[in-house]
Amino acid sequence: MVRYDQVYLDKLVVNESLQDYASPRSKLTRMLNSGELLHIRRGLYLSGEGSSFSVKTLANIIYGPSYISFEYALSYYSFIPERTYNITSAVFGKNKHKRFDAPVGTFIYRHIPEAVYFLEYRHHEDNGHPYLIATAEKAICDTLYQYRWVKSLRDIGKLVYEDLRIEKNKIVSLDLDKITALAPGYGKKVTNLFATWLKKEKSNA
Repeated sequence: MVRYDQVYLDKLVVNESLQDYASPRSKLTRMLNSGELLHIRRGLYLSGEGSSFSVKTLANIIYGPSYISFEYALSYYSFIPERTYNITSAVFGKNKHKRFDAPVGTFIYRHIPEAVYFLEYRHHEDNGHPYLIATAEKAICDTLYQYRWVKSLRDIGKLVYEDLRIEKNKIVSLDLDKITALAPGYGKKVTNLFATWLKKEKSNA
């Protein structure tokens, strides 16, 4: 079981561990310079010196509540051909997107409606490090929600097959009932169109 107080360290834990030093600030500076600690964002550090950690777990901790979604999740499920290096996550109620550039990667957070936020994500583990990630159905709906230009079923086909380059066998593997349940909660035409389009694609498969 992962010990968060030994790997993913908040400011309080770091300060307590340094309180016996004559100059805690100087000791912290030396630890950062040597790589013993990595500064992730304000108030959050990662234990260095070969400590095991997961960027997916870190993504959940940096900003939230959040779960991994969008391009990173689609790549994780092999829906898109490219390997995604930025860790993309969904949040709600934050009003704007956020980006954190850390020594171990770039973490991007995008807003989705609260009505769908708590649906269709799962607990996974990465070598004992727990994290939350969208299901494939949720990840594609979250992704489509970002596209404002989609107005027709033809647009959906172009977006899915040409822009995102998702293969048809992956598309028809999606659970239509889950997509249909999710789509209205986004409050956008694109997800409702996708549910209609997916039904046709599955019937023609």
